Amino acid sequence: MSAAKSSTPLPWLLLLLSVTTGLVDAISVLGLGKVFTANMTGNIVFLGFAAAGTPGFRVAPFVAAIAAFLLGALIAGRIGKHHAGRPLHHWLIVAALVEAALLWIAAGVSIGFDIPSQSPTASVFAIIALTGVAMGFRNATIRQLKVPDLTTTVLTLTLTGLAADSHFAGGSNPNWARRIGGVLAIFLGAMLGAVLVNRYGLTPPLILAGAMVLVGTAACALHPAAREPLAK
Repeated sequence: MSAAKSSTPLPWLLLLLSVTTGLVDAISVLGLGKVFTANMTGNIVFLGFAAAGTPGFRVAPFVAAIAAFLLGALIAGRIGKHHAGRPLHHWLIVAALVEAALLWIAAGVSIGFDIPSQSPTASVFAIIALTGVAMGFRNATIRQLKVPDLTTTVLTLTLTGLAADSHFAGGSNPNWARRIGGVLAIFLGAMLGAVLVNRYGLTPPLILAGAMVLVGTAACALHPAAREPLAK
């Protein structure tokens, strides 16, 4: 299946998933002590700060997040290769069930978690691990879908493309609406996540993120285009 076809519902699904990225990063950064579980670039930078002994940065959370992310990506890569050539909706539903389940388990772990004191400590690492695996699984899945300009988690290349391919730079400004949509989706997700975390803690935004992933993917899977084979 060509994910670039205009009839595919994938871009709309990926925009929705981008909103959940903002939610998850708000949960991890605001609730788990300045660690990303969706954005690994930030973790590598923060890990460098921690390695240099910068106050307020600890090595262990960043290593845990990176390791969990890699594990999730590895698992998704294996499952994705198993689904190559099979109808796309099979892979989408499997990926959504895995991601939603991990986010909802993290929501269960977060019940009773105290953000100011970051206690219990075991809950911090459990939530980091669960959401990190979920986001690694997500990224590996999106990578195999090959939808241009919608990675759902990284915006550096998206913003670069907006400027470098714009009319002002002599370009044709391809996919400008999709690129702007991706930026706005993560922004809105982060803003919503911040409101929920600051007012209600980690549990509601984790439940919401899982529900959005599952409902949005189920709607996408019902589209006729999702019955076509996943490209090898």
